[in-house]
Amino acid sequence: MALAPTTNEANVSPVDGAGEALPANAAQLQWYVFGLFFIFGGITSLNDVLIPKLKHLYSLNYFEAMLIQFAFFMAYALVSMPGAALVKRFGYMRTAVIGLLTMAAGCLLFIPAASSSLYIAFLGALFVLASGVVIVQVVANPLISMLGPKRTTHSRLTFAQAFNSLGTTIFPLVGATLILGSLAAVDPATLQGAARDDFLSAESQAIVRTYIGLAVALGVLALLVFLGRDRLQEQPAPTTNFLQSFDLLGQTRFAFGALCIFLYVGAEVAIGSVMVNYLIQPDTLAGTAERAGQLVAFYWGGAMIGRFIGSAILRVVSPGLVLLGVAIGAGLLTTTSALTLGLVSGYTLIAVGLMNSIMFPTIFSLASEDLGRRAADGSGIICVAIVGGAIVPAITGLVADAATLRAALFVPVLCYAVIAAFGVWCWKARRRPMAA
Repeated sequence: MALAPTTNEANVSPVDGAGEALPANAAQLQWYVFGLFFIFGGITSLNDVLIPKLKHLYSLNYFEAMLIQFAFFMAYALVSMPGAALVKRFGYMRTAVIGLLTMAAGCLLFIPAASSSLYIAFLGALFVLASGVVIVQVVANPLISMLGPKRTTHSRLTFAQAFNSLGTTIFPLVGATLILGSLAAVDPATLQGAARDDFLSAESQAIVRTYIGLAVALGVLALLVFLGRDRLQEQPAPTTNFLQSFDLLGQTRFAFGALCIFLYVGAEVAIGSVMVNYLIQPDTLAGTAERAGQLVAFYWGGAMIGRFIGSAILRVVSPGLVLLGVAIGAGLLTTTSALTLGLVSGYTLIAVGLMNSIMFPTIFSLASEDLGRRAADGSGIICVAIVGGAIVPAITGLVADAATLRAALFVPVLCYAVIAAFGVWCWKARRRPMAA
């Protein structure tokens, strides 16, 4: 049905001296998108407190615990392109409603998962939840780029990502109290049969209550977006099949950017996923799981602060240069954490969040420059690349099991090195044409 806002005189207004034509209600529509960024960011970050909870309940090793992120982020590989097809069929606003309702359904599936006392049931619920997140993200990224002048796309997308970070800051704080606050001292590995099933079911109720509350909130948000579904006038998009969309990977900038999205999301998720277990180590901060879960909020909070600051910096500094700087900073902080002990080790890892801040929106906008009416195809492919959040944490978990958590931190360090190279490439290329 639609891909881009219409630009007829009845529905647009000039934005600046360049005479760019945008929907007359673009400013109001941005707030719908900010709400979408907030909710899918917050729900994604809850995985960081869900991992230590389920790791304890099901006596998992690090690789098995990382299957939580694998199940969640694998949805990006499988659902992103169908999500782009939904945008073409139903338009941005209606597709957002579909995504929000899918997220709510995934939250409600935590009820039978808890009753079953099966780890794989939680993984299934997470996959459904993540499928909804993917659909919403396929909508949100290109839509916020369209609701404003092209010259401020980098800044605007970074500002929208700040609302994503607001969600990732608030949700772990609340989730640590609701989910990790009830972490029992009993070792489930010592229980058998009905006693173990009863224990798992009882301890899972903290998870269930949290996700039921989220399902209600998602239902309300879906209703609000549905009521505003006609605020955005859209025009037909070019039709391409699934395989044709991937011809965009023949463009050097876009392909390099998609790889960096894969690595960035993988690094960010890997660090967030191990952080609770990393911080409670005797040679790091040696605190409780609940306290460590609350500190995860500072990791994501740093990303939020950095995005508000970055949205201003990106108006005056080359995006490629800014990306280079933060990628180097993230790599150095992660390396410092791995090679030190105590407070320095703990808080340098938390500080990586500040460096992560502008990476996703900057990589996305640099990769997607000049895609025009193929923006949904590009967003779909980049969302497929977010499957890095499934692969890189799993590799990190394998390294942690084979060696130590500190050694595992060098996996994201390698990811940041490649992102720094993309920053250099874009900085030197300046406005290099999209064609390879």
